[in-house]
Amino acid sequence: MGMSRKGNAEAPQRSCLGCRTSRDKNLLIRFVLTPEMEIMPDLESRLPGRGAYTCINKNCVAAAIEQRQFKRSFKHDLSVMPSGQLVEHIRQQLHARIIGLIGLANKAGLITSGGSMVIDALRDKKKPGLIIVATDVSGAIGDKIVNAAAANHVPHRTAVSKDDFGLILGKAPRSAVAVAPGGFVVQLINAIDRYKNFLGEV
Repeated sequence: MGMSRKGNAEAPQRSCLGCRTSRDKNLLIRFVLTPEMEIMPDLESRLPGRGAYTCINKNCVAAAIEQRQFKRSFKHDLSVMPSGQLVEHIRQQLHARIIGLIGLANKAGLITSGGSMVIDALRDKKKPGLIIVATDVSGAIGDKIVNAAAANHVPHRTAVSKDDFGLILGKAPRSAVAVAPGGFVVQLINAIDRYKNFLGEV
């Protein structure tokens, strides 16, 4: 899987510290060293300094810690959280990114919420750009929404709980939301897929 294909040669490649696979840099998690000599995930790839990388997968993060690869990579005696703690820290950040994006899309008036409202939105001429179904939705409702999305060729993802949706939207728990077409759709699909990849659910 690793070497760049023709036409994609310009994407910089990095090697995962956990499994040693080479991938495009943007398909990996970047880690940096803080001034306090601690390893810090840089999920948006914005922090200055040298980076070290792992796959977006909790097993690769754990392997990199257990094999002391961060120390080798940064050539420093540094402190790394125990693997379980760092994995949970990254999981929370990836999860918070999804919540934050749904909140921003909601503020922009781009969210329709609730199972029946989402199904109505899918039947509308102006289709949503993305359907997000709650992780803890009942099977029958979830299937109905997913089937309606598939029938209307609208991408769907499963992420966050009914209570999370309720909290973000300031409403009672919701089984699903529809996101209007636009920039948030690509960002949300990317954020949800990274989260699922990280948990090994893809």
